[in-house]
Amino acid sequence: MKRLFLLSSILCFALSVTLRAEQVRIYTTTADGKKQMEYTTAQTSRSKLAKHIALTPSETFQEMDGFGYAITYSASYNLMQMSPADRRAFLTRTFSRTDGYGVSYVRISIGCSDFSSTEYSLCDKEGLENFRLHQDETRYVIPILKEILAINPDLKIMAAPWTCPKWMKVKSLSNRVGYDSWTSGSLNPDHYQTYADYFVLFVQAFAAEGIPIYAVTPQNEPLNRGNCASLYMPWDEEAAFVNKLAPAFAHAGIKTKIYCFDHNYNYDNMADQQDYPINFYNALDPDMDGRELVVGSAWHDYGGSVTELDDINQKAPDKEIIFTETSIGTWNDGRNLSSRLLTDMQNLVYNTVIRKSKAVMVWNFMLDLNRGPNLDGGCQTCYGAVDIDQNDYHTLTYNSHYFVMAHASLAAHPGARRIAASMASAVSDINFIAFSNPDGTYGAVIFNTGGTSQQVSVAANSTSVARLTLPAKSIVTVVIGGEDEQKPQLQGKTLTSTKQLGCYEGTLEVQQWASLEQNFISGGMAHCSGFLLVRCGRQSPDLSSHRWHLQCGSG
Repeated sequence: MKRLFLLSSILCFALSVTLRAEQVRIYTTTADGKKQMEYTTAQTSRSKLAKHIALTPSETFQEMDGFGYAITYSASYNLMQMSPADRRAFLTRTFSRTDGYGVSYVRISIGCSDFSSTEYSLCDKEGLENFRLHQDETRYVIPILKEILAINPDLKIMAAPWTCPKWMKVKSLSNRVGYDSWTSGSLNPDHYQTYADYFVLFVQAFAAEGIPIYAVTPQNEPLNRGNCASLYMPWDEEAAFVNKLAPAFAHAGIKTKIYCFDHNYNYDNMADQQDYPINFYNALDPDMDGRELVVGSAWHDYGGSVTELDDINQKAPDKEIIFTETSIGTWNDGRNLSSRLLTDMQNLVYNTVIRKSKAVMVWNFMLDLNRGPNLDGGCQTCYGAVDIDQNDYHTLTYNSHYFVMAHASLAAHPGARRIAASMASAVSDINFIAFSNPDGTYGAVIFNTGGTSQQVSVAANSTSVARLTLPAKSIVTVVIGGEDEQKPQLQGKTLTSTKQLGCYEGTLEVQQWASLEQNFISGGMAHCSGFLLVRCGRQSPDLSSHRWHLQCGSG
């Protein structure tokens, strides 16, 4: 006779989520790590709390492009070492708009960065007839981008070079001798047009792979001579180059945006480089083809204060701003969630987005526990947004940058507008930023820096008030609107949500060794094609003593 046992299962699957207007979705991460993107739902009411955040959809600011991570060779290499099922689940959870957090922007390098397998350009032999993608792209970065695009076809991708080909370099514009080094040097003005055509070939090569490049910058950290792959490009030289780049894009029918600068708030303390973007804009040819492609400036925060953006906005109010790089590492206690989570939310999202930033990206998406792989001369002390254990390429540790980008992505979908939000009686421990999304929902990121839990309400109107708890030292994203979520059922029982978005918990009674078929579940299974049964916990002859996870899979 076959013995029966209870199978505690977690069902992770693609759901066609529909929401009612009064639906509230809440995601919570605490600095102590006890809650990590914990997902709950609620219904709106008409009752406000004493601490109430009023959203004002009629008062709008910049349109949002998204939030995300850098897909370096190192990140791609680590991702490719994961099992296909693990990688698919992780990328879905991160990038899917319907079954994940909806991260929507990534940054890649044009040629090598300091997190590549080696120093290289895409044309190491002189002459553009020798242009070709490197194996870092063909074996790692491009396959990962294709997997992400299959999950989120609206993903935006921006690209920046760390160096031009060495044969295009001179020691300086005042000493135009060849400079055979990956580090430093200047772009030879004789090669401005050639290098512009190199950018065209790059965009076209990725387009041929089905990967659209949404934006570029002419040079990563143009005032940093010391990176293992680098090129010095002060504002006047960058403007002279873009006077060739923008027309080259226009004549090739390329609509890719061009952002200038891509460096620190303090201009690396170079007096003659202060107000780099403003000087750059003023030096552009006003009559060049493609001038409309030059849309704004990109920023890093390794030096200076974010208040520099106030000055840039005042002097160039018609230009866009995006934030393209910051890192966690040994120097800022980067793996300590308790010290980084709220600081990073404040500095990276709140402080930049209230200053018109349309996008925010952090550095490496994934590194291993040895902070690699990386190159000598590059950052040896950086951590990833996620760290993977290289001993099993399965165990993941999520750092502050992962959570900060995920929370922001859930609140502000691509095309969202930042909207005004206010609290009648300001509370020093609570900060927030809000958005109106194209699907009619409202999203807000609220963070509580205080040591005690607080109750707040949020609403765009008096009839749909969301009431939520802000745990001590936490980030909470709330999304108001849409239609009611349809939760799946297990043998007639409605399943409850667990900590991971798209996952539900229930109890299933099955016979020992029974095969598990799709008909064990009703509802929400439109995208499921099979089941993968994974046993967790200690080995035991008694199967009923095991913990089991049941996951929807493709095999």
